[in-house]
Amino acid sequence: MAITTVTVTLIATGLPAAACGEEDKPASEKVRVSGAPGAVKNVKAVGNVPDAQGAIAMGFLQYGHRDVMAVSGEFGLKVYDLTKNPTAPKLIGEVSLPGLWETEDTEVDVKRKLVFLARDPRAYGGTTQTGESGIYIIDLKNPDKPAILSYTKVPAGHTTSCVDDCRYLWTGGPAKAANQPADWGGRPIWVTDIRDPRNPKTFPNPIELARNDGKTDYVHDVQVDDEGVAWVSGRGGVRGYWTSGYHRDPVLGKVRRATAFEPVPYAGGGIEETAAPSKFMHNSFHPSGHRSADGAESNRWRGRDLIYATEESFLDGCAGDGVLTISSLQNSYNGEGWRSTPEKPFRLKSVGTWSVAGQEGSDPATGDCSAHYFDVRGKVLVQSFYTQGTRFLDVSDPTDPKQIAYFRPADASAWAPYWHKGYVYVADNTRGIDILKLTA
Repeated sequence: MAITTVTVTLIATGLPAAACGEEDKPASEKVRVSGAPGAVKNVKAVGNVPDAQGAIAMGFLQYGHRDVMAVSGEFGLKVYDLTKNPTAPKLIGEVSLPGLWETEDTEVDVKRKLVFLARDPRAYGGTTQTGESGIYIIDLKNPDKPAILSYTKVPAGHTTSCVDDCRYLWTGGPAKAANQPADWGGRPIWVTDIRDPRNPKTFPNPIELARNDGKTDYVHDVQVDDEGVAWVSGRGGVRGYWTSGYHRDPVLGKVRRATAFEPVPYAGGGIEETAAPSKFMHNSFHPSGHRSADGAESNRWRGRDLIYATEESFLDGCAGDGVLTISSLQNSYNGEGWRSTPEKPFRLKSVGTWSVAGQEGSDPATGDCSAHYFDVRGKVLVQSFYTQGTRFLDVSDPTDPKQIAYFRPADASAWAPYWHKGYVYVADNTRGIDILKLTA
């Protein structure tokens, strides 16, 4: 079968020099300090896709018995068939966008077979001050023939996420543009109506303002839990919103209808600085279910009242780099995170943290130890740590996460891991896609 490639020609002055984080870290280390060789424990590498070098994120789609993986990255979008052999993905289609940035946490609409790519202003040689940002919507109804349905300019473009059953997108980040308010610390969220994906319509006024103790700041990403609550991560913590249905608004003190463009606050707030000194929360995960009706202490650790989040932060050396944080949502359901100020700050209570620095299997010579994207299945959390590779943690006791396995190739640049049908697919910006099987 011939591979269909859709190529979009764009003028580029070189790939962006900045990654997703607060301090615009390089996408990968071009000159790697000689250190410990690669390290592997309780994991078997069962496959690798080197032609996906530059990978940043991925999503999975089902077509009856056909299993398809869509990989986004600096190349645009590549589509692979996993059906016959999930450890040897077969390239079947491509939308070529050389120099695209950033496409982190690329999401798919599993019903309509759409993929959403966020264009960061640093794409195609642009800058946060002057570059153009927006959203590409890719049609994958026929995965062998991917096609761009639409491209729309949006004032933000670091990440874009489905809310309200993929009827709308929430797009945020990165640092603010020259024409945006001087008192902003970064870009908040713009809402785009994609009910007609050929004609997206972006609302003019942003939302999720004043998130950092009253200051509008950098929104990095959005994750929606199984109940439909959209958890917004960025500088200033993690806050959750209802985007549909009728709910009590704890800030306004009344029941009202939630929409994607007028969401109802639910819970969340800033993370304790002792756990995340930078205050920059990269992405999050809220386990299924909500707090118990009485908020009983005995129910607190049953996955019903916690928020898992990544701090992305890069300091000299590794010891102070960003960590995985686990915090309690208790005492945040009455709008406390929306009333926080520098004079009267509200913070979620930290339950546990985990850092890769100094852990078994780590390379002591690299100065890159920041946490990045993670995925959770049952009691096992798998997380990428850039050059420190992919780590598997037992989080059955969230107060004491324990490493149970790791995969750190000598040339690792792991950005995001995904559980899929018993395997973990890792988007590695240097290596392409690594396919792992946990053996512990």
